[in-house]
Amino acid sequence: MDLNNQKIWEQLSTVLQQRISSDGYQRWFSDVSILSYDTKSINLSVPNPIHQFFIESNYSALLSSSIEEIFKSTRQLHFIPRELQEQDIDLKSKNPLLPPSIAKKASASLGLNPSYTFENFIVGANNQFAHAAGLAVAQSPAKTYNPLFIYGESGLGKTHLLHAIGHHILAHKKGAKVVYLRSEQFTNEFIDAIQHGTLFQFRKRYRQADILMIDDIQFFAGKERSQEEFFHTFGALHDGHKQIILTSDRSPSEIEKLEKRLVSRFEWGMTAEVQPPDIETRLAILHRKAETLGMMIETWVLEFLAEHIRTDIRRMEGALMRVMAYQSLSGKPLQQQDINHLLRDVFQEQARKNITIDQIQKRVADYFDIRLADMSSKRRQASIAYPRQVAMYLAREMTPSTLKEIGEAFGGKDHGTVIHAHKLIKKRMDGDLRLRDLMRQLDKQLAQ
Repeated sequence: MDLNNQKIWEQLSTVLQQRISSDGYQRWFSDVSILSYDTKSINLSVPNPIHQFFIESNYSALLSSSIEEIFKSTRQLHFIPRELQEQDIDLKSKNPLLPPSIAKKASASLGLNPSYTFENFIVGANNQFAHAAGLAVAQSPAKTYNPLFIYGESGLGKTHLLHAIGHHILAHKKGAKVVYLRSEQFTNEFIDAIQHGTLFQFRKRYRQADILMIDDIQFFAGKERSQEEFFHTFGALHDGHKQIILTSDRSPSEIEKLEKRLVSRFEWGMTAEVQPPDIETRLAILHRKAETLGMMIETWVLEFLAEHIRTDIRRMEGALMRVMAYQSLSGKPLQQQDINHLLRDVFQEQARKNITIDQIQKRVADYFDIRLADMSSKRRQASIAYPRQVAMYLAREMTPSTLKEIGEAFGGKDHGTVIHAHKLIKKRMDGDLRLRDLMRQLDKQLAQ
């Protein structure tokens, strides 16, 4: 270890040993060291991804406060497993997690996860179209789908796909200027540029990109000045034949308080939905994750996780990491009761997500004292249309069903009808206390 790094680590170790048990320090920090640091970040070497997961999950706040105590300022934490260090990672690049083959070309990129590549992306029926569209854009930026708009519920792999596109372009397009960020960062930097009179530099950074990738674009909703700025950024890039790639948790037309001109432009190119994976795809993802971590785990454990965590890949992979950490600590074979105890919070949340449209329709019909058949009928009188809209809203909020699937469950309604019902009920809830109470009551009953 570099002498300065060693000195800082000794100081940090002293603080940590005062704040955690000797057993905790010995188990999780005795083999940790500092690889490098600067005024903004600190790179910690950890033995393996299990250590990284456990320290991030249990000691991040403690580490951050300890580092702030030593440096008298905050530092962003990066954990780097030894296996990545053995790949000769360039720690001086702007993104310390990228290997040299990519990092040398990544000066304009921000925070691309080295594990999020096309090679590590498991393709299934749920994401096949989005994957194909992403690969086409990566191979021929601004030649096929521009913009590419990928949407779907949280934790289904949208960010993975976005990063994979970035990695592929950086590796195959020499000199390409790739910019990746989340929509909140765009807004925060825009506000900062206004306050400090640096709008020219801000606009130059984003409008001169070859590839602009923005994650979670739905957070632009309601931010009028950010939308105005991005509208012009979008126009400059599109007119210049530069590639734009966006992700969101919903389709463009479903993002409330988003200007119509932006919705229109987001739909110019290709919109691709990522849906929850089937059990075969979930099992393949878990097998790949276990292999990547280099951990041996019994097949029944993977099958158990794939069966019980169905709608969130990120949560499923996190559950696997938790189980592996427990197995590593205990040193004994896993039992089902161990997993049930470890993941009880995950399973409780998953049970809520297993609610079906049929259950929602029945509960709402019972409350409003209408026939269940009225949920899918053509009748339009208010006494039936209103409960039906309430049920559509809950179906959109509480199930992973697509707009098309929800519409079909309500008598073949089109997706526009479902969107209208969702927006109408949400707007009424803003000013109707009784309706908010009703929704909380129905939500609670359905989740039981």
